[in-house]
Amino acid sequence: MNTNKWYDALHQCQAQGKGYVLVTVLAAAGSTPRGNGTKMIVTGDETFDTIGGGHLEFAATEQARSLLAANEHTQHIEHYPLSSKLGQCCGGAVNLLFEVMIEQCQTVQIYGAGHVAHALVPLLAQLPLQIQWIDSRADLLPQNDAKFNVANVEMIVSDEPCEHISCAPANSWLVIMTHNHQLDYELVETALKRPDLPFIGMIGSDTKAKRFSTRIATRMPDADSPERFVSPIGVLNIPGKRPIEVAVSIAGQLIQRLNQHDDANQKSVATTPSSQSIGRNNAHRNAPKDTDKTTQKNQAKREKQVRAWRASKELKDLL
Repeated sequence: MNTNKWYDALHQCQAQGKGYVLVTVLAAAGSTPRGNGTKMIVTGDETFDTIGGGHLEFAATEQARSLLAANEHTQHIEHYPLSSKLGQCCGGAVNLLFEVMIEQCQTVQIYGAGHVAHALVPLLAQLPLQIQWIDSRADLLPQNDAKFNVANVEMIVSDEPCEHISCAPANSWLVIMTHNHQLDYELVETALKRPDLPFIGMIGSDTKAKRFSTRIATRMPDADSPERFVSPIGVLNIPGKRPIEVAVSIAGQLIQRLNQHDDANQKSVATTPSSQSIGRNNAHRNAPKDTDKTTQKNQAKREKQVRAWRASKELKDLL
């Protein structure tokens, strides 16, 4: 990270989902290197800003990394007398507060740099996601545009995009929207070979989705594609075909998954079907029509109740 200020590092760590410890001088007595409220950030391999340097900072950094290695959100207070034990002769003492934030990095790989992707990436960049944006056409990836060149967006020019699926972190979510239908299929098929990729979303029409599903069923009969392959991707009740409208629909579905992910205490969702996991056109495809209608009515009722609850909560917050 290109900064030495703790607050800049804090912002970048949060944007990237990177684990860190915020170390604060909670109380200082006597002669000390820095005063109350002084802060620094410690990550697994870097430190930002300073609480005074010397053996105190060295000991605090070791303590912070030990807490970070435990991989638990926690707060911890440690007392440090600035005596010969720490190799310092200030004669004072400090209490340090360690606030541990573990890594929260949900990776989203976006394949394709067309109009929808250009509308989608700035939306997703505002969320706690690590975005890998991949295309073979370097001129379409806006490397020098400040709107896209943010901490949690990595642009990758690659003539072999399938290779990036092979090395994607476990539980990554995929959004496939390239300019080539055959490439789309190759990406989907490659992704389905990895059971640890729970969400493989693809842009396209109902007809395209049906053709892909049929082809997958023929070529990969053992693949659990209905649970993971989502096409057309996006939230059902957001209409429109403009790039921004499609992008908002896709972002909405990923936000739903992100909230489900948080509610489950960030446990793996690799084997948990999505609420829209078999796509708009394939939902409940094996269910009787009466069951289909009942399910749709119940879902609409639940959505109405949720909207009413949210509206009530927002009103209370305003009051």
